[in-house]
Amino acid sequence: MIGYTISRLLQAIPILILVSLMAFGIIYLIPGDAATVIGGPSATAEDLAQIRANLGLDQPLYMQIVTFYTNLFQGDLGRSLMLGIPVTEAIIQRSPITIGVAIYSLVITIVLGLVTGIIAALNHNRWIDQAATIFALIGVSLPNFWLALVLIVLFSVQLGWLPTGGYIPFTTDPWGWLRTTTLPALSLALLQAGLLTRITRSTMLEVLSQDYIRTARAKGLSEWVVVGKHALANVMMPVVTVLGLILSVLLSGSIVIESIFGVPGIGALLGNAISSRDYPMIQGGLLFVTAALLLLNIVVDVLYTWLDPRIRVGGGK
Repeated sequence: MIGYTISRLLQAIPILILVSLMAFGIIYLIPGDAATVIGGPSATAEDLAQIRANLGLDQPLYMQIVTFYTNLFQGDLGRSLMLGIPVTEAIIQRSPITIGVAIYSLVITIVLGLVTGIIAALNHNRWIDQAATIFALIGVSLPNFWLALVLIVLFSVQLGWLPTGGYIPFTTDPWGWLRTTTLPALSLALLQAGLLTRITRSTMLEVLSQDYIRTARAKGLSEWVVVGKHALANVMMPVVTVLGLILSVLLSGSIVIESIFGVPGIGALLGNAISSRDYPMIQGGLLFVTAALLLLNIVVDVLYTWLDPRIRVGGGK
């Protein structure tokens, strides 16, 4: 297991290097002069010179690359043009918000997806199964921004149960945090719950057709024991793999959802940076999100190997 974990960490290094090169090259993909684009048409010559100095564009290319990687290895991602603070500081401030909403969304996804998928499999070819299938198809088809607007109209405008936006920290008011993050979490979770329902249903149907399940039922074991003890354990392994993908989608989808609901997380930070042409923040945000997704995938792979001891990848145990 330790060997496999180290191997997966080493495999992530080339990806991080490639992404860092892409992040470095973002500013050179701008048509024309980057300083002019960032400063706008009203920028004076002194303003443009200051922008070039802040971004290091007044240095030779090789010096820019050396400076970029030197600062990167020291944890310095530059200074945000929009906020006037270090990019690392801004990311550290906002990341707990995004992580909290993502975990909340994941909990909703797991509860809805697992329960709906299991119930659908246990009622195969009945109306409950058909309803769950329709829910899954809708879930994987709708865009999350459209669902977010529908939820706002339903739960905020029509029913008045939840606020239309804003954010209250959990440490300040747990109930307020729950109220302000429920709609963003639902907007992200409902779509992914559809995918998890399909995976859980198909996997559960396959497991329930196995010989050991028929043997367990022939012994007179209750359906709760058969499903909960014997079937569910084997269903969880492919579900764990899907949950890694789902959490990645939840994190990446937060850019749109946080902007809609005014949640000041990483997603909203990157959205504002893109609209404000804050390239140091875009570069730092890209590196942070990539590193987080790579770490998440490694954790899921290691967890999957731990759950199924039969798997031996790269000599890991």
